[in-house]
Amino acid sequence: MSQQVRGVVSLAKGAPVSIETITVPDPGPGEAVVKVQACGVCHTDLHYREGGINDDYPFLLGHEAAGIVESVGEGVTDVAPGDFVILNWRAVCGSCRACLRGRPHLCFNTHNAQQKMTLQDGTELSPALGIGAFIEKTLVAAGQCTKVDPAVKPEVAGLLGCGVMAGLGAALNTGNVGRDDTVAVIGCGGVGNAAIAGARLAGAKTIIAVDLDDQKLEWAREFGATHTVNSRSGDPVKAVQELTGGFGADLVVDAVGRPETWKTAFYARDLAGTVVLVGVPDPSMQLEVPLIDVFGRGGSLKSSWYGDCLPSRDFPTMVDLHLQGRLPLEKFVSETIGLEDVEASFAKMKTGEVLRSVVLL
Repeated sequence: MSQQVRGVVSLAKGAPVSIETITVPDPGPGEAVVKVQACGVCHTDLHYREGGINDDYPFLLGHEAAGIVESVGEGVTDVAPGDFVILNWRAVCGSCRACLRGRPHLCFNTHNAQQKMTLQDGTELSPALGIGAFIEKTLVAAGQCTKVDPAVKPEVAGLLGCGVMAGLGAALNTGNVGRDDTVAVIGCGGVGNAAIAGARLAGAKTIIAVDLDDQKLEWAREFGATHTVNSRSGDPVKAVQELTGGFGADLVVDAVGRPETWKTAFYARDLAGTVVLVGVPDPSMQLEVPLIDVFGRGGSLKSSWYGDCLPSRDFPTMVDLHLQGRLPLEKFVSETIGLEDVEASFAKMKTGEVLRSVVLL
């Protein structure tokens, strides 16, 4: 048996997305069908549409989602029909070398559904990040479903599935922000502002937001930035140093992922400070830094995959913090839209008009 549902598909590189009828098979062993209630529009979806990930068209876009488990396949015990879940794109395997060494957040063998969703003519779809959630119902590996408190609104919960968790985790997990630390965040879109919110949660005393856009800097203040720096008006490295007693920040998060922003992060940190790269670079980008500076400044240079999060641990915690009023996830939602509005949301994303557009189904 299978179902016919509507979903947003990218059929060809750079072409506008379209709404197509999609066949969703019943779940097989280890799989689940989830009725999607909300899905955020992430830059990664735009990268897929524009060919920045790979050329496995057609793509079923969407991955930052929450919904209700409709059915599960054989052997599934962690979730059941009726559970409210956030979808994650890192379903840990439990048996790779990272998992066996007690580091499941670094799982090197994450898995997806084995069956394929298809167009009506049988063409197999490539789901974005193994999820594909701009759709009324989606088929995923059951391990990609993380059960959380159903009291949270779907449009808020789904954001933890990618960008917001990446930013929170960059500060809390990868950057290990502590009380009284100084933090700078370069790039104040959804991921950067989530890093700011995470630094605030951890008790950082100084949180410096750096961006080219005054609107984004204003948003950053709402998430906890104590200072803002518009890098159009001067050297951001000097500005961060001036705001940290002349030393630089203990932690600098690069939420942009360009050579120039990474170098700004590198030189804006204190001696023995930490740089965390969470913005995703273009594969063509190259970085050149004097090796003596790497040696002489000490500290740590890290990349953050998915905020080094473990969904089973972090998603329920972040939802609880939100429900307690300590994590303002609702501020990330700039607008709610329908499936037919996804293409227009990409244009708004490019102009910086929104933090997150969220599709409601």
